[in-house]
Amino acid sequence: MIVTLTPNPSIDRTVSVAALEHGEVNRASDSRIDPGGKGINVARALSANGTAALAVLPSGGPEGQLLQALLERSGTAYTVVPITGTTRMNIAVIEPDGTTTKLNEPGPTLADDELQALLAAVDERLSGDVQWVVGCGSLPPGMPSGSYADLVRHGHAAGIKVAIDTSGAPLTEAVPAGPDLIKPNLEELEELVGRSLHTLAQVGEAARILVDGGIETVIVSLGRHGALLVSADAMAHASGHVDKPVSTVGAGDSLVAGFLHAVCRGAGPREALATGVAWGAAAVSLPGSRMPAPEDVAAVNVTSTDTPDLTIVLSA
Repeated sequence: MIVTLTPNPSIDRTVSVAALEHGEVNRASDSRIDPGGKGINVARALSANGTAALAVLPSGGPEGQLLQALLERSGTAYTVVPITGTTRMNIAVIEPDGTTTKLNEPGPTLADDELQALLAAVDERLSGDVQWVVGCGSLPPGMPSGSYADLVRHGHAAGIKVAIDTSGAPLTEAVPAGPDLIKPNLEELEELVGRSLHTLAQVGEAARILVDGGIETVIVSLGRHGALLVSADAMAHASGHVDKPVSTVGAGDSLVAGFLHAVCRGAGPREALATGVAWGAAAVSLPGSRMPAPEDVAAVNVTSTDTPDLTIVLSA
């Protein structure tokens, strides 16, 4: 079982347009809604591929009711902490080449008692057959930036591994607590180490600093350059090819889910990374923030190596 915490969930509305014209009337060719938020996406992807997962989230207002209905429809197990605010709605505009423009609302401010109830809901589930707890996504207004660091400490106190996938101050403050897994993208890794990174070698060196500081595994997502894994005794690189990218929304969440899915089944670092990259690439080929099913993952060709070419220059 994997428990995910999504402090700032959303309804994700995805709108497809022929071309996004700033300041003009844009007519959509298609639209869809999905349950959103990084931890929810991780739980959805795991559930779709046969790994037991439980999403813990706050929910309020009409959008919160819709979010719960969408989770029910997706077959994702969840625990809701009721809040007085209204769950946010995010909008992604997708162009035919896969270019994605996102408009994310800040989300509701949680009262102190709601914050405590949310964290308590996670603590209550840190036992039994839980192998990982995953803290994902942005924090709602007013939630302390050290909340994910607290999650790491609580998970470790219960003997459970913790993965964190966030950015900015919440990630910076979580790192010293020593999560077992973090998955920054290139920009987030650069922010963590305080410098620009232009080659795979530089990314590996930056990730190594974090591992030496107490993080068990760092996976850096690099867009079309795949992903690089660094741990104390392993380095691996994997990339997956997608002929027709549709939407990048949820790709990183699928990568995390695929990696944990494989690790929970005894896979080593290289195999688990390849699985994560396959899930992430499969997500890119799907509309909106739809999570990949086994048949979607099976259609992806992944190349992986534990001796990557570190001279690769990372370009946009």
